[in-house]
Amino acid sequence: MASEWCIGIIGGSGLYDIAGLEDEQWIAIDTPWGDPSDEILCGRIGDVKVRFLPRHGRGHPISPGELNSRANIDALKRAGCTDILAISAIGSLREEIEPGRFAVVEQFIDRTVQRASTYYTSGFVTHVSMADPVCPRLSEMAAKAVQACKGKVAVGATYLAMEGPQFSTRAESRLYRQWGADVIGMTAMPEAKLAREAELPYALVGMCTDYDCWRDGDAVDVAQVIAQMEANSDLARDMVAKFITKLPKKRAASPIDTALDDAIITAPDEHDPALLAKLDAVAGRVLIEG
Repeated sequence: MASEWCIGIIGGSGLYDIAGLEDEQWIAIDTPWGDPSDEILCGRIGDVKVRFLPRHGRGHPISPGELNSRANIDALKRAGCTDILAISAIGSLREEIEPGRFAVVEQFIDRTVQRASTYYTSGFVTHVSMADPVCPRLSEMAAKAVQACKGKVAVGATYLAMEGPQFSTRAESRLYRQWGADVIGMTAMPEAKLAREAELPYALVGMCTDYDCWRDGDAVDVAQVIAQMEANSDLARDMVAKFITKLPKKRAASPIDTALDDAIITAPDEHDPALLAKLDAVAGRVLIEG
């Protein structure tokens, strides 16, 4: 397994560049799953290779439900990423996670329904474990990076992924609170699932922009979200830079690096060659070793 870090940063609403990036170059990467959201900004911070992908594209032209998450994760894998730190704007479902606070996500409830959510279709059926859907070491380092930048952070949050692009009804928002969700967003699923299928450790830091609409009299509007995103953006850039500079010199192996080892169920003589060709990046390790 790789002993050097190559960090993929997926920038959500409000994070469109990386502070302190050197030798930067935008590179187009083709994938068998279609076009990713944008080219990938490649560079380094110190000795750490960095690959930055704006989730919605530069200028935010892509709607949450139309994101090609399969292409995005595949492109980051092809770009050499060993790990992914995702940044996302979120709404809060808890009084104590106020606008301006960051939340490091630990669990997900997936309510998306229209998105391609797996690489492994008929011909290479695979079931990865999502019991613990994020990388604990990346999450811990991300929380420390927020604190080091004097930001407020909640840890261990449960993220409700909704389809969108409309915001929630009050009934939905209150129901999600009853389910135990702490924050809500439109983009982390199936992104986190696909990262696991690609054997990429993944952590998500949410930037809280609003209280959703569960509180009496509150309603979410885009102007409010944009204003808080702009307020959050400097801290987000500083946090990402701090996260990268504080990484250990050597990358220790993660159990997620081998997530496919016990996940493939289709017998070898039933593998679909056309599908295997598309999996050369995300499942390349097991295909070579197999």
